[in-house]
Amino acid sequence: MTSSSPAMTPQARAFETMRTQGLRLTSQRKTITEVAFGNREHFSAESLLARSCRRNAKVSRATVYRTLAFLVRAGLLRQVGIGQSSPLYDPNFADHPRHGHFVCVDCHKIVEFHDHCLDVRESIVTKDHGFSPKRVNLQIEATCDALREKGVCPRNPPGT
Repeated sequence: MTSSSPAMTPQARAFETMRTQGLRLTSQRKTITEVAFGNREHFSAESLLARSCRRNAKVSRATVYRTLAFLVRAGLLRQVGIGQSSPLYDPNFADHPRHGHFVCVDCHKIVEFHDHCLDVRESIVTKDHGFSPKRVNLQIEATCDALREKGVCPRNPPGT
C-alpha cells in the first residue's frame, strides 16, 4: 500500500510518510501520532503534549511541535482557529479534506461542516477568475447561537 491509499488510516499514513521520508519512528513520535489521531476532536499542541505525556513520559514539547509541523506539511493535519492565542489542529482533515469550520469568536467552539453547493460555487468562482485551487481553507468566524439566544455561552462563563 502507498501512503496515499484511502484504505489506510491517517495514523498509518503518518507512519508510512515518516518512514518514506527517512524519519525514525521513535516511541515519542508514535505516541504523539496515535494520540493526535486517537479521536475526532480538534486539539491544541499543549493538550496533545499533556495527553501524550500521560501515555509516554518521554514525550517532549519540542518533539510534539516538530511532529505537528511534519503532519501539517504532510497534509494529514490542518491548523484551524488561526488568529486565536494558539491554533488548534484538525485530525479529520486527512480523511475529509473538503470541509470548513465555524469558529465561535467568544467561546472558540469549532463546528465542522461540508456543503456540496460551496464546492460548486468555488469551482465556478476560481474558473471565472482564471485560477485552479490547490488548497482551500474555509473558516467562518462567528458568534454561536448560545450567546445570541441566552446572552451567555455555557462554554465561556462571564468573567473569563
